[in-house]
Amino acid sequence: MSALQDLWDHPSPHVLRTRVAAADIDGLQHTNNTVYVKWCEQVAWAHSVSLGLDLEVYRRLDRAMVITRSEFDYLQASREGDEIVAGTWIVDWDGRVTMQRRFQVIRVGDGATLLRAAMRFACVELSSGRPRRLPAEFVDGYGPAVLGQARSKTGA
Repeated sequence: MSALQDLWDHPSPHVLRTRVAAADIDGLQHTNNTVYVKWCEQVAWAHSVSLGLDLEVYRRLDRAMVITRSEFDYLQASREGDEIVAGTWIVDWDGRVTMQRRFQVIRVGDGATLLRAAMRFACVELSSGRPRRLPAEFVDGYGPAVLGQARSKTGA
């Protein structure tokens, strides 16, 4: 992975490695756009889990971070068998209700960036679907992972 470090838009992404499967290919013989969306969702969720915020915690707190806006820039195609790495960062948040993630998908074979994406999330109460303030557990879990804040807390 160290060879990829210089290719990331931001330092130290949370990453998910995968390979394009036959089922990911559409009629144009490249990876279907929805697969990239799936990879972004998977790496974001894996990042949340790594921060101690899994589905069990969401249910216990009756809170969840839900996508309110997504933007995808498809830059190059990938094909069956390509090894890819999807990376994510929390790039901004208000510390109250919302946060933003960025994503980048890189083809390992040639280092090409295939996709850049952004998602905005809001904290909602699961039982009502209404926006709610971030509970302390979310602030403690997500807060240190926000780009810039994480480095300043560790002195890096």
